[in-house]
Amino acid sequence: MLDINELNDIPSWDEKLKTDGSPIYIYGMGNGCEKVLEMFEGKGLRCEGIFTSDDFIRDRKFHGFPLISISDLEASRQNFSIACAFGTHLPEVISRIRALAARHTLVYPDTAVVGKGGLNKDALLQRKDDILSVYELLCDERSKKLYTNLLRFKISGNISYLTDSSDSEELYRELIRPEDNEIYTDIGAYNGDTVSEFVEAVGGKYKHIFAVEPARRNYSKCVKNCTALDNITLINAAASDRDCEGVFSDGAGRQQTIASKGTPVRLIKVDTLLKKTGCTYIKYDVEGEDIPALMGSSYVINKFQPKIRTGIYHRPYDILDIPLLMHRLAPKHKLYIRRKDCLPAWDTELFAIP
Repeated sequence: MLDINELNDIPSWDEKLKTDGSPIYIYGMGNGCEKVLEMFEGKGLRCEGIFTSDDFIRDRKFHGFPLISISDLEASRQNFSIACAFGTHLPEVISRIRALAARHTLVYPDTAVVGKGGLNKDALLQRKDDILSVYELLCDERSKKLYTNLLRFKISGNISYLTDSSDSEELYRELIRPEDNEIYTDIGAYNGDTVSEFVEAVGGKYKHIFAVEPARRNYSKCVKNCTALDNITLINAAASDRDCEGVFSDGAGRQQTIASKGTPVRLIKVDTLLKKTGCTYIKYDVEGEDIPALMGSSYVINKFQPKIRTGIYHRPYDILDIPLLMHRLAPKHKLYIRRKDCLPAWDTELFAIP
């Protein structure tokens, strides 16, 4: 059983840095570093400097701090603590971070992947009832153990809580159990990579695929990569809780989302898209717009009872908000949590299985 008192006794990542008392350096630059610097200001922490990997030094300064390499920092200082400010799936980088954690106090502040802000321990623990409700909704011990360690990690920033917590795509498929008569809907199809994964999983046998991608460059790649597939509908739009015109943030890669500035984009409800055809399996990867996308799918989820896979890591409290919403939308579905090897706890997903 999840023990709220045990969570309360875990020092927060900022308390750990303050207790350590050594100079604090941020590992990484860019948007992640800016978010950590903002959290430092709110927590009354002082950043001594910023460092990067030995092979990643590109600029001389970032936000007024001279950039140094890991090797130069360790050669010049024996004692310092580290706040990590970037995410990685690369095994060699994960190994490097774990090696640093063995030599120094190292934490990962829980910043939002999309938008500003981060998790606050007191605010999290004020949601005691929600924390326990999600725990009880999870349907296997793997999910409950992972959920408990994710909460511990989000409070403490201690990467040891993520040890032995990753799952393979094969284990994901054991939950989804894709079949050869699926109507698969890929919300946030990116360049078509997850469409290809689905087609491979079903051996090329399926009823229909709907692939929705809002970013124009990604959509063009998706069209190119999926053009040879039969029975596929490609839609250049963003899933939302309304049908209208919106704005999508400019940039490249996956981490683009609905914004106040950027490129005009069509917003569409999944209910509008699938009201007549229905579907058997929906995957959401919508970079922080998970809740609006799910709300815009309420009719389809209720009527057709599809299998569902969605991220629960883009915003600090998604780990609570999305499972609770999913249970309201699909009260008979069984809920599971799985994640792939990554630092910090990104690529954590909720599976809802009828």
